[in-house]
Amino acid sequence: MKAAVVLAGCGVFDGAEIHEAVMTLYAIDKTGGTYQIFAPNVKQHHVINHITGEVMNESRNVLAEAARIARGRIKTLTEYRVADFDALIFPGGFGVAKNLCTYAFDGTDCSVDRVVEAAIRDTHRAGKPIGALCISPVLITRVLGDVTVTIGDDASTVADITAMGGRHEIKRHGEVSVDRKNRIVSAPCYMLDSTISDIAHDAEALISAIKEMVEKR
Repeated sequence: MKAAVVLAGCGVFDGAEIHEAVMTLYAIDKTGGTYQIFAPNVKQHHVINHITGEVMNESRNVLAEAARIARGRIKTLTEYRVADFDALIFPGGFGVAKNLCTYAFDGTDCSVDRVVEAAIRDTHRAGKPIGALCISPVLITRVLGDVTVTIGDDASTVADITAMGGRHEIKRHGEVSVDRKNRIVSAPCYMLDSTISDIAHDAEALISAIKEMVEKR
């Protein structure tokens, strides 16, 4: 399986959740798959001091920040081509809700980055699996609407998913929601109280389910 993994920066509060990103890459590699990391080449919404939680007077780029996790091996999301990959995967982190879309600020009325939206729609149209961890199922629901996902059990986020036309399944660590009709797999990760081992288990369960979809296609 060759997966495209989309990162929203670097750091839980303003970018990609690093544990989720790394454990997703590890799970792909562990199952014998390969991956290419992508990120949109856009300005980060803001920069958060991860010690104090305060906004910093800095400006950063999502692609450049995501390259930290990718060890420099990254491409801009405009280079993503559906035909070259078996699956598209979105780890979580607040960057998903701030940089890939505006859910953190606008709730159910959020807008989605046009390049991110095109990648999701093109992948869905091609009938290839989409994986979403943590808060990323909100992004997928905003783009596709009538899908089944999980973000764990957070009531307010579940209500927003429903308002955007989606359906929610309560899941715990190690469990995934599998929407076979739309070929979407999601896992709760840090939407629940978590250890890094929990994140590893969730990532492995998600990648295993996606790999099964790919092999049965």
